[in-house]
Amino acid sequence: MLAIRLTTGPERLDTLVLPVRPGGPADAGASAELVPTASALPDDVLAEAAALAPVARLTGRAGQTREHLRPTRTPERLLLLGVGDGDEQGWRVAGAALARAAKAEPRLAVALPDDAPAAVRGLVEGLLLGSYRFRLTEAGEAPALREVDLLVTDVEAYREVVELARTTAENTRLARDLTNMPSSVKNPQWFTAQVEAAAAGTPDLHLRVRGPEELAAEGFGGILAVGGGSASGPRLVELDWRPAGAKRHVVLVGKGITFDTGGISIKPRDAMKLMRKDMAGAAAVIGATLGAAALGLPVRVTTLAPLAENMVSGSAFRPGDIIRHYGGLTSESTNSDAEGRLVLADALAYAVAELRPDLLVDLATLTGANAVALGKRTGALYSDNDELADELLAAIAAAGESAWRMPLAADYVEHLGSDLADLHSSPAGASSVTAALFLREFTGDLRERWVHVDMSAPSWAEGDDAELTKGATGWGVRGLLRWLATLD
Repeated sequence: MLAIRLTTGPERLDTLVLPVRPGGPADAGASAELVPTASALPDDVLAEAAALAPVARLTGRAGQTREHLRPTRTPERLLLLGVGDGDEQGWRVAGAALARAAKAEPRLAVALPDDAPAAVRGLVEGLLLGSYRFRLTEAGEAPALREVDLLVTDVEAYREVVELARTTAENTRLARDLTNMPSSVKNPQWFTAQVEAAAAGTPDLHLRVRGPEELAAEGFGGILAVGGGSASGPRLVELDWRPAGAKRHVVLVGKGITFDTGGISIKPRDAMKLMRKDMAGAAAVIGATLGAAALGLPVRVTTLAPLAENMVSGSAFRPGDIIRHYGGLTSESTNSDAEGRLVLADALAYAVAELRPDLLVDLATLTGANAVALGKRTGALYSDNDELADELLAAIAAAGESAWRMPLAADYVEHLGSDLADLHSSPAGASSVTAALFLREFTGDLRERWVHVDMSAPSWAEGDDAELTKGATGWGVRGLLRWLATLD
């Protein structure tokens, strides 16, 4: 990962990055202008950069870059970097673009404006997220970029901001790593081992893992049903950040299907190819909890990650089976490819009965209908609590992620009726909404303090886009951390 250093003056100045912004309204065709920076830079360098912007037809939009060579002079290269309106997201996009545009340069120095914590946070997150790579082979050329100096007038003023951005990016990258890992390696046991390693040695962070025998003894019927067809038994990871003096308790639940064949209701081949990502919700809530612990946030956070492989075998659960969930509610499942809600139902019911939190939030790659309704970049958020929904949506947006609130339509509840069980878990039609309504049935007296996010679509990117890189996005870590930081 990139080494990012705050400094009032770089030891070496090979490549200098200067931010630029639109010089007028976007539709007026005005050239970009230099953003005033805090560092004392040579007048001739600034004049040269200012003259270069119109010649290079720069508009200053976020992520736009232009390189200018200056042989035999210092710095040898100027790189003009568009930051748009200069808000945090503009700098985040700019940081990711810079990581890609300058990947052949061993080191960079970036001149920053004065009194700009949002710029520093956005730039650092963008650099660390845009430079992310996941490979299981040493083949291929690795980027040369290793060091980035941030030129500021007061190093101490920004040290905490850089650490906040670094911690957020590191845990987002961890969620990406977990999600990108092929399922030939990633099963419930492997995932559990990764959490154990990541949590080891952190004070006030407690881990409990339930295996198949404990799950059976305690009545986690949904997790056992979904994991019953696999040679790799299911697990329930409970990771608890418990700081002294915490006044509020949040439970995060994340769907952790380490591979989803669809079970006996088997998926078509093309729909199965990316099913290693079906545990992205679990990866996100684990990353957010580890981040909360690393930052020392003064709120108790308990994460539940129900882990299972949904496989086809003689021991797989069947369409039409009746499943008894934790706490006693039963559900009829006529589609074994609607498995995520079954493991989440157990975890939600356990959270309500045993953990009794103040707030309950679940993230899940639950339905393809998420992408149909909202496209590839936006999660579908459901809640009966307007204030809670608005606070979480605001945090997600501030973090540079995207979600949209969807309705919990009362007249759809009738679709959950079953002739054989308390609930039908896989009714036809409006699948994202009915899945959310099904989960709501397991929230008990926390119904008014619960949020569900269907984040199947934004959990994966088909190509590089701003701070996203092709593959797993780690969606949810940034938004949850931003939200948790507002609680006390």
